[in-house]
Amino acid sequence: MRPVIGLIPLYDDDKESYWMLPGYMKAIEEAGGLPIMLPLTSDEDELDEAYSLCNGLLFTGGHDVSPDVYGEIAKKTCGKPCITRDTMECYLIDKCLRDDKPLLGICRGIQLLNAHLGGTLYQDLPTEYQCSVEHHMTPPYDRKAHDVEVFDNTLLAKIIGSGIHEVNSYHHQAIKELSPEVTKMAVSEDGLIEAIAVNNHRFAIGVQWHPEFSYYNNEESMKIVTAFVDECRKGRSI
Repeated sequence: MRPVIGLIPLYDDDKESYWMLPGYMKAIEEAGGLPIMLPLTSDEDELDEAYSLCNGLLFTGGHDVSPDVYGEIAKKTCGKPCITRDTMECYLIDKCLRDDKPLLGICRGIQLLNAHLGGTLYQDLPTEYQCSVEHHMTPPYDRKAHDVEVFDNTLLAKIIGSGIHEVNSYHHQAIKELSPEVTKMAVSEDGLIEAIAVNNHRFAIGVQWHPEFSYYNNEESMKIVTAFVDECRKGRSI
């Protein structure tokens, strides 16, 4: 049996609809997992039932994280949040960490993970940080935007190796103050935190770049997804 991976749905405010980038699902399928999109809800009973079906959770990109999560007031440069997503994901993060269930956060996923665990975010990089590399690239997204340095003796180094790696990049928010509950695993050329791991958890990591856009032509992107699915397989329901 393939491990079941729950994906957080993306939400279109204008169309009032749920949607999903195919790369998230295709990458999981390629790694041997079975992806399912969860309902967008803050109902804890419904979330508990959905969570029980999954061997791991993938926290996708999407809306800006509400500054309420990290105790700040929204600036004019902060995008519109999706409060239901924030509530839902914070609840599910707590469940994953309590149960030591694997989780992978991508883009918004790494940001929310850090913010929920006591860190803060840059609400808008162009106005709050002196970027010297491209963090908001134009299509196609399956190519290099900048380099990151992966630190020795981290989970990410075990997966793709330490040192310099090429990544794509599409975000305007990022980690500002690091949560005391996570370890920094990689930084960009201009010093932004690009990958984290939750301390004392077997697999709870976040990356700021987008493996779902490059899994098919970037070996390291695929290695990250595969490592996640492999961890989920260890806890697979029979």
